[in-house]
Amino acid sequence: AVTHAISGIDIALWDLLGKAVGQPTARLLGGYYRDRIKPYASILFTWPPETLRDTLQGLVESGFRAIKIGWGGFGMVDMRRDVELVSAARDTVGGDVELMVDAGGSGQFWPNDLKWATQMAGVLADIGVRWFEEPLRPDDIEGYIALRAQSPVPISSCEVLTRRQSFIPWIERHAVDIVQPDATKVGGLSEARRIAWLAYDHNVTMVSHGWNTVVGLHADLALAAALPDAKYVEFITPSPYLDDLSTEPLRLDADGCLPIPTAPGLGVTLDPDKVRRYSAGRVTRFAERRR
Repeated sequence: AVTHAISGIDIALWDLLGKAVGQPTARLLGGYYRDRIKPYASILFTWPPETLRDTLQGLVESGFRAIKIGWGGFGMVDMRRDVELVSAARDTVGGDVELMVDAGGSGQFWPNDLKWATQMAGVLADIGVRWFEEPLRPDDIEGYIALRAQSPVPISSCEVLTRRQSFIPWIERHAVDIVQPDATKVGGLSEARRIAWLAYDHNVTMVSHGWNTVVGLHADLALAAALPDAKYVEFITPSPYLDDLSTEPLRLDADGCLPIPTAPGLGVTLDPDKVRRYSAGRVTRFAERRR
């Protein structure tokens, strides 16, 4: 909890520094390798498959070209149900939209083991899944090392870890293909940048975990701009904390990408009235100052 609190303070300080010197946070983190990046819509599995189809069709129509589906009972009932859901998702979005699967192995009482994960990885590879996320418990580094060696599809994990010291063995031992630090958990942008460059030095891809708010997304955009190998940011949808807190919501371009802000700081302006609305009736000091 302390590290989570430090994360918020650190992100705020990067934003303030950018505003003080009139520079975007992305430039302060190292400069722009890119001016836009592909977001993947992050949603939950639902049953029956027809309900999932409706959600996916809406996301494709709104412009997303990458979608991750997870949790929602995946891996908790039987493999036939899981395969039916992922197959229905692929049939719905077609072959041009990237599809990722998040098993949710960091959930409470995760029942599956290495054999299940290996078998499922083979199935997901046949369906054309881009990566398989959290198929094992989050502390099972030996299991992940074995799984990555056998899996035909890239393996990702580490969203629950905090501080770079926790990430070092996962990166140095190549336990995953994709490491997923969350800037709002690991110690802020300062720590996330250290983790990202450590991953880059070991040829491990870094994709930010971003199940949070519009502030967290802008932090991820700034970090993605300043990394040579960044490919995606996570975009939880629908979410009022992402869609309805800022004065100007982010919009996808014609290629399904998000522009990376160039305004000073993180490039996001919060609406104080909206902040108040989602603060459970509490009037925040921020809102009071703005009024």
